[in-house]
Amino acid sequence: MSSKRYKKLPEKTKDLNPETIEKLLPEVKKNCTTKFDESLDLNFNINNKQKKGEVNIRTIVNLPGGSGKKVKIAVVCEDNKFQEAKDAGADIVGGDELIEKIKDGQLNFEKLICTPGMMIKLSKLGKVLGPKGLMPNPKLGSVSDNIKGAVTNAKSGQVEIRNDKDGNIGVSIGKKSFQDNQLLKNFYAVLDVLEKEKSNNTLKGDLIKNTFITSTMGVSYKVKLGKLI
Repeated sequence: MSSKRYKKLPEKTKDLNPETIEKLLPEVKKNCTTKFDESLDLNFNINNKQKKGEVNIRTIVNLPGGSGKKVKIAVVCEDNKFQEAKDAGADIVGGDELIEKIKDGQLNFEKLICTPGMMIKLSKLGKVLGPKGLMPNPKLGSVSDNIKGAVTNAKSGQVEIRNDKDGNIGVSIGKKSFQDNQLLKNFYAVLDVLEKEKSNNTLKGDLIKNTFITSTMGVSYKVKLGKLI
């Protein structure tokens, strides 16, 4: 049963003609009628079915306008890097003892960063970390000797982009409280990353079939992209 708030939202917005992100942001924000600061989320339908197999995208984007989210970060590193990790803002820092806690299922963090030297030990926990999407990955910037840089990036607006088995990519570009220029910078940063991913994958035709934007508790609008990706 729909709430009174939801019933007041526009209907059948998905059937409207696509509009540019610049025109849609005010509309989406107008629909953020809850008491909390709603996220503005993008959903891409990608052309992942190819003759030579499926297109699998998994990468990161540094949102220049920030993400608006507080991410709890754990770092597994050598003893001499503990202080560097703490100074960078890591919430949990440890070595072998932290690996044992993770092995026992203590996953009270949202992102895990690891040094290359400790990755050998951590790689044995694939069955624990893999299903949760927490296994550190060099391509995603979460395996690095530059602990300060990795933690700073993760805290300041770095988000992962990956498609599900149905070819959908969901990513937040910020909050209702963000200025439009912040959201636009984040939107175009996501498009730039997807464009690079297209060039890295051997696929025919456009990568993106449809793009939608919505807020956490709002309705969805179809986005008109300025260029084909």
